[in-house]
Amino acid sequence: MKELEDRIRQDGIVREGNVLKVDSFLNHKCDVALYDQMGAEWARLFAGKHVDKILTIESSGIGIACVAATHFNDVPVVFARKTESKNLDGEQYRTQIRSYTKGRTYEVIVAKRFLERGEHVIILDDFLAMGCALNGLLEICEEAGVVVEGIGIAIEKGFQPGGKSLRERGYQVESLAIVQSMDAATGEIEFA
Repeated sequence: MKELEDRIRQDGIVREGNVLKVDSFLNHKCDVALYDQMGAEWARLFAGKHVDKILTIESSGIGIACVAATHFNDVPVVFARKTESKNLDGEQYRTQIRSYTKGRTYEVIVAKRFLERGEHVIILDDFLAMGCALNGLLEICEEAGVVVEGIGIAIEKGFQPGGKSLRERGYQVESLAIVQSMDAATGEIEFA
């Protein structure tokens, strides 16, 4: 998606350790108009798929998924929580994920009542690098007995193995911008 690539070139900051900082428009300050364009593009890419819900993970995926849902007939958005809460009640799906950027492991939780066996979901998230978060969500989907119709990613780090692994497993992964390489010294970003 050219608009997203242009925005990454304009406002993205490359840091050491293969970190791409896009907090000025994607995952801290939210450019809702850009989110809307992204949602329209995912709706086009997943046209013809039956979608009952969109699944994401807190926190950066929530805004993206909510705006995208308007392009999928306003289906509900369910997000996996990374923290225990007194408000979490009833039976829950739980799994462990490792955050590449934060360098720590989280237990993620989805209340069982929000994913019903046989439902069809699209998973949306802001980044795909190693695939840890997505693999955790896929474990929850498998346990819940839901059908994963596809995975939509805003920015994929194509030089890391997450996207390739998911595609090899048969998932339709639609990344709107695939970073082929990036250089912290020069700030250069190349797209696939």
